[in-house]
Amino acid sequence: MAARDTGCDRLLPVQHLRPGDHAFVSYGDDEVRWEVVTAFVRLGLARGEKVLVLPCPGVPADEVLARIDFPSRSTVPARERGQLVVSSMREVIRPDTELTAARQMSRLRAETDRATAEGHTGLRAFIDMGWVRALGADVQVMAARETGAHALFSGRPYTEICAYDRRRFDRTLLTAMERAHPRVLLERLGSLRSTRGPDGTLHFIGEADATHRPAVGRALEISLAQTAPARRLTVDLTRLHFLSVGCAVGLLTLARGAAGHELIEVRCDRGQRRMLRRLGAGTVSRLVLTEVVRPW
Repeated sequence: MAARDTGCDRLLPVQHLRPGDHAFVSYGDDEVRWEVVTAFVRLGLARGEKVLVLPCPGVPADEVLARIDFPSRSTVPARERGQLVVSSMREVIRPDTELTAARQMSRLRAETDRATAEGHTGLRAFIDMGWVRALGADVQVMAARETGAHALFSGRPYTEICAYDRRRFDRTLLTAMERAHPRVLLERLGSLRSTRGPDGTLHFIGEADATHRPAVGRALEISLAQTAPARRLTVDLTRLHFLSVGCAVGLLTLARGAAGHELIEVRCDRGQRRMLRRLGAGTVSRLVLTEVVRPW
């Protein structure tokens, strides 16, 4: 069932991050945590960005690189030319030993400028927040940094993921940190979320592949039932990284049978619009496709 979520516009798959984004993600499994960082690194390298990975203290650099490289050693050239760097927060603030929010942001700002001076299109950093305890930093320092980092991102080619291990931080702090970030990421690649915005719009986020066709159908059926009195429904597909033919056909089938609705608007990107039209969207009189240009 699609849940109402007033912050649903902040939720994204990692593939949709763009320069200037500051994102929160949490994990509770040592295997799961590598999914987002691997996708984040590979996309950054493909876009010509310099990539900085600051893993949880205690995780060897060799393990990080082995995870990112699996199943091939495709990031070796990037490491050799300095485009991919695995480091630590201690190295970032060196020669200082005490971390402050201002000092960390100043160093990351300098690293962004250095990346562009080296010819990269920008800098992206994956920061596992396990460094907080490793450096003896006060949690309030971290909170101040997360809520006051706007200048680090605004109008600048810098993208950052702050990753929180749910086994290391209490729920109250995690909730506060999630709210402090402008973007929130899906924890796993290949997952799908559906949410209802405050205006009633049904948003699909993530990957709507063949295995998710039943879930897509259920969310659409529930939303159609709930919007029947208004006779209008808006469906937003723009935060899907992948839309399968099966899920697209399911959407069109339900729209065609929604006799109680005068209008079903589907907001989609160019590729999704092309697919839906090829599958017969033009034959559904109550269906309107609105193309939205992605900013990423």
